[in-house]
Amino acid sequence: MFKNIKNDLPASIVVFFVALPLCLGIALASGAPLFSGLIAGIIGGIVVGGLSGSKVGVSGPAAGLAAIVLTAIGTLGGYENFLVAVILGGAIQILFGILKGGIIAYYFPSSVIKGMLTGIGIIIILKQIPNFFGYDEGSAWDLGFFEIDGGNTFSELFAMVNNITPGAALIGIISLLLLILWDKVLSKKSKVFEIIQGPFVVVVLGILFYTFTKGNAALSLVDKHMVNVPIPDDISSFVGQFSFPNFGVITNMEVWIVAFTIALVASLETLLCVEASDKLDPEKNVTPTNRELLAQGAGNMISGLIGGLPITQVIVRSSANIQSGGKTKLSAMFHGFLLLISVILIPRLLNMIPLSVLAAILLVVGFKLAKPSLFMKMYKLGWKQSVPFVVTVVGIVFTDLLVGIGLGLGVGIVVILIKSYQNSHFLHIEDQSNGKHKIKMSLAEEVTFFNKGAILKELDSLPRDTYLEFDVTKTRYLDYDIIEILDDFAFKAKERNIDIKLISKRGIVENPDSFIEFFKLRPQSKISLS
Repeated sequence: MFKNIKNDLPASIVVFFVALPLCLGIALASGAPLFSGLIAGIIGGIVVGGLSGSKVGVSGPAAGLAAIVLTAIGTLGGYENFLVAVILGGAIQILFGILKGGIIAYYFPSSVIKGMLTGIGIIIILKQIPNFFGYDEGSAWDLGFFEIDGGNTFSELFAMVNNITPGAALIGIISLLLLILWDKVLSKKSKVFEIIQGPFVVVVLGILFYTFTKGNAALSLVDKHMVNVPIPDDISSFVGQFSFPNFGVITNMEVWIVAFTIALVASLETLLCVEASDKLDPEKNVTPTNRELLAQGAGNMISGLIGGLPITQVIVRSSANIQSGGKTKLSAMFHGFLLLISVILIPRLLNMIPLSVLAAILLVVGFKLAKPSLFMKMYKLGWKQSVPFVVTVVGIVFTDLLVGIGLGLGVGIVVILIKSYQNSHFLHIEDQSNGKHKIKMSLAEEVTFFNKGAILKELDSLPRDTYLEFDVTKTRYLDYDIIEILDDFAFKAKERNIDIKLISKRGIVENPDSFIEFFKLRPQSKISLS
């Protein structure tokens, strides 16, 4: 387990720097205490990371749940009441895992998963650009299109143009250029540059920049441009930052409704991220999804017990882990310990990190998720792949994660129905036979009620005086609906002087009176012809 520590430890440092502002930002967007985001990040790393079967996935507070948390805290009458819903939600997730609910992850098309990754990459870039230039730091962690202050993703970009902070922009640009140089050039020159990660270097550089520009009217940074970790005065004030659930509201039905909502949304978001992170994993490990639900459920129960936000696996952290060379779950666990140690021992040092430096790190992560070459690759795969991909990307950018995925999945289902409609049969027109047009119609391997329209249209369009060779030798399953259509056609064919030659593995029949009688079938959902 420790043989990859030379990869996992540097990767955990990168994930730590990515996770730290996300934990605080999501807590802020959720209307929860800032410390609750850090608790969720710590539990997501140490507990969920230890219990999960994922080698590269990293868990923590999720932006996708921020709106639910914000509303629920008000509805349930306080944060302590909301924590009861988090605990119950974790218990429901464990139940989902026991009932093998993780199988749902395998029913999302690859094009939708790739669209999800790309959409998240674009959102990260768009949200971090204002932060990168020192404007509207709060919006950087609100990953929805519409924001609490009434603005949206693009309005923030326009407003940023006249509100650039020179110091934040300067250290952000230097950090971004250094990260690109480190990734593209220096890491290939020497092993030293692989061991010492670029994100760690730019964070140190950011701290030095903040220290040496204090008092400089042009370049100095103020508190809103910096990381803002709560600083306890002593042990008692540190312990005082924890919140504990009020179990007196456990009989409140609204608490159970919120709990089920958290369990459902968190489980779905986790399973989607599991599928996505497995696709990004260069070693193509497959995460056991039911075990992941059990791990997430346990993590949410513990997080709720000590005042943390709900937890899911998060693709931003996971992709940063993979891109930084993380190999095993130790990377996720180390990042949790780093969060724990840092908030206890060095909160003041953390508060010296400029947010624009962390924005530079996230811009690199976002670009790697949304590479322009991927759009060309999906286009070349054809419309069946590219349309669900584009719809998912656009949906995520202009709405939110789950809505975008739902739109992409809906389009993917429509594509399947269209192709099923088109691929139900093959028609071949041959020379005349006994003065009649000879047409051979072969059915596909599996023909369902989706194909009713295509087959009915084809049969109705056959001209009079036709010799139809109807071949079902390759067909393994027929819906009873299709059999009824064929049975009706057998009657109509006599009126239109159409001769039918039915070819199947059960024999060959000329002009069958009834398809149902021929196959000796009873009404049922599917008919086996093999």
